Amino acid sequence: MAISSPWCMPEYQPSKRRIVWPNGNMASLYAAEEPERLRGPQHHYIWADELCAWRYPQAWDMAMFGLRLGTNPQVCVSTTPKPTKLIKELLKAGTTALSTGTSYDNRANLAEAFFDEIVRKYEGTRLGRQELLAEILEDVVGALWTRDMIDGDRVKEMPPRDFFKRIVVAIDPAVTSGENANETGIVVCALGSDDHGYCLEDRSGRYTPEQWARVAIQLYAKYMADRVVGEVNNGGDLVEATLRSVDRNVSYESVRASRGKYVRAEPVSALCEQHRIHHVGAFPVLEDQLCIFTPDLDRDNYGSPDHADAYVWGFTQLMVQPDFTGMLEFYRKQVEGNEELASRAAKKLRAVGIEHVLHVPQG
Repeated sequence: MAISSPWCMPEYQPSKRRIVWPNGNMASLYAAEEPERLRGPQHHYIWADELCAWRYPQAWDMAMFGLRLGTNPQVCVSTTPKPTKLIKELLKAGTTALSTGTSYDNRANLAEAFFDEIVRKYEGTRLGRQELLAEILEDVVGALWTRDMIDGDRVKEMPPRDFFKRIVVAIDPAVTSGENANETGIVVCALGSDDHGYCLEDRSGRYTPEQWARVAIQLYAKYMADRVVGEVNNGGDLVEATLRSVDRNVSYESVRASRGKYVRAEPVSALCEQHRIHHVGAFPVLEDQLCIFTPDLDRDNYGSPDHADAYVWGFTQLMVQPDFTGMLEFYRKQVEGNEELASRAAKKLRAVGIEHVLHVPQG
């Protein structure tokens, strides 16, 4: 409407989600978050904006089923390029015409501050090549996740609540809030009755402490979750206090990082390699962070992987068994030859699920 001539100004009809021109042409508006709305309607043309950020891949499928009017139905996709399965398929299709442009080509329409702050910060980085130069980059060598790994086990439909044995809301809280602060990672993870993990929702974002606490509690109620899990390396007891200021009865457990991000993420990545973790829909930012998760992540100008950190905490809580090797060795040395101590130690170990591991020499 902003670029239409006065003699051909369309009318926007918000209640019907459409734009109508004086000559009768009509454009209907849809959200990629609501793929079912595309089931049934027919079109001559489709403009799909930011396709790489669509959460539900079936929205594209529904749109294509309705692209069947006229003699030459067409679709225009305008998007930041990412090496997703769908983008790769479109590039290989013989009917696709590719046009690319960079942020430098669009400089006349952008604020100078954008170039001073954003372009200068990301020039020469991998993220800059994708976001500024529109390059379609392949998987990062050495990353714990790949696009194919995630795409191959993605599921389209949310299983019913009674399918899940456990659901947790995992939080990786930012130390500060503000325009330049890191995001707070908030991811909902579930363990199904098939003993597979399911990523249900990613609500990470830049929040104040009260805001992220409210978002976490809303998700806790929405999914009838069993627990909220929060990293306390930076926030300490304030994480629990902030959550309980919103809901004093929330089931909460704190987790503390004693190892680096990459080491913590390896067991969760291994579960994905075993096809035991599934994403319900697509989570573009989260999946971007997973696919650049290398040992050098913290030194590669990508920022903090807040979405991925929360994801790792969630599935660690649900599916990764703790390593009790050091604990066992400690108790073995402590109780050697002492039956009373052995009995007490055995009770402690049974409390965390370990049975029949202690041997007490006789005499």
